[in-house]
Amino acid sequence: MAAKDYKIATLGSHTALQILKGARDEGFETIAVCTPQMAPVYKNFRAADKFIEISSVKDFFSVEEQLIRENAILIPHASLITYLNLDAIERMRVMYYGNKKILRWESDRLLERKLLQNAGLKLPRIFDSPAGIDRPVIVKFYGAKGGKGYFVVKNEKEFEEKMKQETTGEQYIIQEYIVGVPLYAHYFYSRMSSELEIMGFDKRYESNVDSIGRIAAKDQMNLNLETSYNIVGNIPVVVRESLLPQIFSMGTETVKAAEDAGGLFGPFCLEMIITPQLDFYVFELSARIVAGTNPYIAHSPYTYVRYNEPMSTGRRIAREIREAIAADRLDEILG
Repeated sequence: MAAKDYKIATLGSHTALQILKGARDEGFETIAVCTPQMAPVYKNFRAADKFIEISSVKDFFSVEEQLIRENAILIPHASLITYLNLDAIERMRVMYYGNKKILRWESDRLLERKLLQNAGLKLPRIFDSPAGIDRPVIVKFYGAKGGKGYFVVKNEKEFEEKMKQETTGEQYIIQEYIVGVPLYAHYFYSRMSSELEIMGFDKRYESNVDSIGRIAAKDQMNLNLETSYNIVGNIPVVVRESLLPQIFSMGTETVKAAEDAGGLFGPFCLEMIITPQLDFYVFELSARIVAGTNPYIAHSPYTYVRYNEPMSTGRRIAREIREAIAADRLDEILG
């Protein structure tokens, strides 16, 4: 079969605009699976060749047979992973780009930490109990929630006060808060060429933590502000070129360490803090496309240098699929 015999599908959310645009640029017909709230957005952008509406994301499996008939390859992103049960994703029968098994390593903070430790990366300290908190820490809940619900405390008493407001009962991790520059490094590992590529970098624009600095310290205290890390957008970043060798090395070692999880290929992101001493502390792994690649729908400075043509992460995924089809190696990149 040729590339024209396949279609690219994704859920209308998160990074769907660049996934669909990139697939079209590589010659694929596209399908957007959308809720009624999101469908008008993607129709306004004329983002897909076909739109399939579902009442909610949890109804995704009601259209799985249709996607199979369309010979569609599904591209996952954080919204799909957040709203669907991991067991259900692993049972999907529609063609799925990427390694499904690694999603458990991404969503389980302890498994994720094990993978990053095996890669030899520096990690913030983890506290087993609130009683051990002796420095600023950030409390993170499991899953791809875009920073929602995270909070910073510096002792057990503050932790207990904050947790009184938490009613979901979700699992969490208590992580040392490293002071430095947040940086999100976007990679792509190709199974076709066995090469690692840097696709770009971003920083997150978070509410309300990124606006608090505009308020004088005395006013912050008077307002009794509750800090929030809920992501509302992403800002592109170009890093010092002298840092690139270490960033490449970190990505390479992460790919090697992920073999125990079934392999890490396609797009992924190392989320890190760089201290004034230029130490890199990795606090999270996203084992699929992340929203920080959205500023680069045309190209990043890095993909422009490598490809000299428009190349988003979405298009890079589609090109990998097209090359795999041409080489009769599609099975190698499907979960």
